[in-house]
Amino acid sequence: MLVGEIMKNKGVGVIAVTPDQTMVEVLKLFRDNNIGFVVVSRSSGKHVGTLSERDCCNAVAEYGAEATMMRAADIMNRNVATCSVRDVLPVAMGIMTQRRTRHVLVMDGNDVVGVVSIGDVVKHRLDEAQRTEQDLQDYICGNRYH
Repeated sequence: MLVGEIMKNKGVGVIAVTPDQTMVEVLKLFRDNNIGFVVVSRSSGKHVGTLSERDCCNAVAEYGAEATMMRAADIMNRNVATCSVRDVLPVAMGIMTQRRTRHVLVMDGNDVVGVVSIGDVVKHRLDEAQRTEQDLQDYICGNRYH
C-alpha cells in the first residue's frame, strides 16, 4: 500500500502552529484536538520544523518549569522526518524505526499533505491481518470459492 492511500482514508491536512507560540499553547492544542504532533510553520505556509509530545517532555526535562513558556521555535525538531505520498508503507515504517519517531510528514513534491503516525500504521496492519484471516476462513469453509 502507498502512503498516499493511507492519507486518502485518513484525510489530508495537518495542524500547524507558528514558531512564536508557547509550549503551553501547543499543549492545549494537543489536548483540544487529541493529538501529539504539530507542524511548525511560518505564515507563508513553509514548514520549519515539527513539535511532538516527546519534544515537550525533553524540554521540561532540560529547562524545568520555564520550558512551558518557551517558543515552539526554541524546542521544535528541525530535522524533520518525511516521506512521499508515492512511498510504500514499509518505507514510512523504516523511517519511523530508523529515526525513532512516531510521526512522519507526508510530502507531495514540496507540499506537506499530511502526517502518518505509528497509530495509522498499526491500524492499517491490523485491518490487513483481519482481512487475511477472513479470507483464509472463507477459503477453508468454501465461502466465496465455487
